[in-house]
Amino acid sequence: MRTLQAALSRMEAHRARSADGPTQDGPKASVKQLFLPAMEPPKRAMPNHLARSSLFAPIAKRQRTFHRETTLVSRSDAVITYTGEQLDEADADLCLQLIFEARLFPLGQPVTLVRSALLKSMGRCVGKHDYEWLHRRMKALTAATLYLEAKKPDGSTRYVVGKTDAFHILTSFKYDDDSERYTFTLDRQWVTLFSRSEFALLDWEKRLQIKRGKDMAKAIQRLVATSAELRQRYALDWLKERLQYTSPIRKFREALRLAMAELERVEIIAAGSIEMSTKGKEQAVWTRLPTGTKQRGDDARLEKSVHPQNAQVLLFTECQQTAGAAAQT
Repeated sequence: MRTLQAALSRMEAHRARSADGPTQDGPKASVKQLFLPAMEPPKRAMPNHLARSSLFAPIAKRQRTFHRETTLVSRSDAVITYTGEQLDEADADLCLQLIFEARLFPLGQPVTLVRSALLKSMGRCVGKHDYEWLHRRMKALTAATLYLEAKKPDGSTRYVVGKTDAFHILTSFKYDDDSERYTFTLDRQWVTLFSRSEFALLDWEKRLQIKRGKDMAKAIQRLVATSAELRQRYALDWLKERLQYTSPIRKFREALRLAMAELERVEIIAAGSIEMSTKGKEQAVWTRLPTGTKQRGDDARLEKSVHPQNAQVLLFTECQQTAGAAAQT
């Protein structure tokens, strides 16, 4: 791990020096190279303010609201407005993977990926339906426009993104049909959102283990990762709004219990429950499990299920079983 981290640091330092070094055409003007935080392959990263907000939500299929400068649900230390389609947890997967793929490149520099490899990295099938889905969602992430104002405890502004210079999740993308490759560019303002180490690190292998159709569990995983607190509590009414859940509270409680059970199954949380707060309000409570602490051999069945080869077999089987249904979504 240390060797990998050191190698990444050397690569970043080398690129920074190269940006300011001479060329064959003479001295090169100094250009500040901005990089995303280095992260190791098992992890994916998202800025805390976005991970806590309702930007991505476990919405029902074909129920995408179009937002026009809508204020998103978030904590009181951030004001986020958004224009674009309501994004779902599959969009969150795509955003997380694109950020990961861009981590070794200066922000603003194009990154090229083979589309089939991109889909497989997210645990998706490879075929017409998923290729068409990927193209639609790349368009949506490019059109998505955000304004974010982070606030200090006294209410004053810490920083602003997207006020004088529009902030898009993707600045641009293009697809080459001959090579079947996407080339995309992340907005340079991402570096501000990742500043001060204010970002959540998600266990990607565990996220891919979450069962199909359990998108609420994925949404809660992002929320869990934004806090270092082991015992976490969230008001049920805030959580319902943040997850964009429009059905009655009775159904939300049921869906929330199922989502917490799924997160317990993949060992992201433990002891998930719905309790009454000291103020007499319902709240969701769980214990965040530290990553990397599972004892090898304690659960051979789970250990077997997370092996990359087994994951590929499960993915292939799942693709076969859902091919017919997927064509209709």
